[in-house]
Amino acid sequence: MNKLFIYYSLTNNGDVVADFLKEKGYEIRKVIPKNKYPKNRFLQIMIGGYKASFNKKDKLLDFDTDINNYEKVVIGSPIWNDRLSAPINTVINLLNTKNISFVLYSASGKAEHALEKIKSLYEVDAIVLKEPKKHKEELEKLKDM
Repeated sequence: MNKLFIYYSLTNNGDVVADFLKEKGYEIRKVIPKNKYPKNRFLQIMIGGYKASFNKKDKLLDFDTDINNYEKVVIGSPIWNDRLSAPINTVINLLNTKNISFVLYSASGKAEHALEKIKSLYEVDAIVLKEPKKHKEELEKLKDM
């Protein structure tokens, strides 16, 4: 089965998930915004949280939208202000499929607004991980993927 993990990661939580899924046979496609987020954590939270709150989208560098050859596509997003990240909002807007599942990584381990958006668009649930970079045991939630 051809499997693809498309993700964005600002604080390396998504990279940890990508490494785990790569070992399970997933191809990996990292999303890179055209304009980088600042290195200052406070500014990251302010800018990212603002964009997420208003469902803003980021322009992406060289993002390949072709997912036709994959039987399973998983999208990974950090949770900002309880919502999907702006780079992943762009991905969702660009992809034309209903056969997608989600892995979300959050400092609180919750993602209520993000889950609502996902359910309204795709009628699927998502797996929510609490900071997998710090809590490696959270990756066990992905063992059946």
